[in-house]
Amino acid sequence: MCGRFTQSCSWEETAELFELEEIPDDLPPRYNVAPTQPAAVVRNEDVRRLRMLRWGLIPSGAPDPSIGNRLINARAETASVRPSFRDAFRARRCLVPVDGFFEWERLGRRRQPWLFRMRDGGPFALAGLFERWRPPPGVSAPWLPEDGSSAAVETFTILTTDANPVVAEVHDRMPVIVPPDAFDRWLGGGEVPLGPYPPEAMTAFRVSPVVNSPRNDDPRCVEPLAGGEDREAAGRSPPSLFG
Repeated sequence: MCGRFTQSCSWEETAELFELEEIPDDLPPRYNVAPTQPAAVVRNEDVRRLRMLRWGLIPSGAPDPSIGNRLINARAETASVRPSFRDAFRARRCLVPVDGFFEWERLGRRRQPWLFRMRDGGPFALAGLFERWRPPPGVSAPWLPEDGSSAAVETFTILTTDANPVVAEVHDRMPVIVPPDAFDRWLGGGEVPLGPYPPEAMTAFRVSPVVNSPRNDDPRCVEPLAGGEDREAAGRSPPSLFG
């Protein structure tokens, strides 16, 4: 799965990668984006634009918005046919700009977070789907406007696939990473390989447990744990990757 990610690269660097014409002036870096929080996504609106959507897809016909809390990820193998995602898979795709994502290693009762990044430390794109949902009459939630407005709420989910060798020692799933030469095809509804990303392009390291709390969103979340060692896939077999 993908349960947390970072958007901490400079937005100018992100704009260059995604060929964005403009970005908001007041967009802060994010070091620990968690489900139900707003996050930046890229989608086609004649040109590529950056928009803030809530993480956790609410299907357009859902009677209760709490379903979004469970739909933060969509399996790439079934998203095109599963009722919650199939319409968005066909017509509402997006890219989620990130510079890292977290997974957790189980060590007895303790969960040790790992940060996965590109070896060059730069931004990259996760495959996403988005939806627009209007609250039915009488439906409320703490994050909906108190005035009872029925304005559409836009939400997104992240596609996942089998883990590559870099991720597999920590988790059996990873987010689908879309290479830059496939951005147009993905956003346009075309066919894009949705399998594991090449492991030789990635690296990973342990980070502080401060990332375990979604209330913590600061540079401590992405600092390598003292004594931790970067692990890369090149020339390594999976059993020794995180040994």
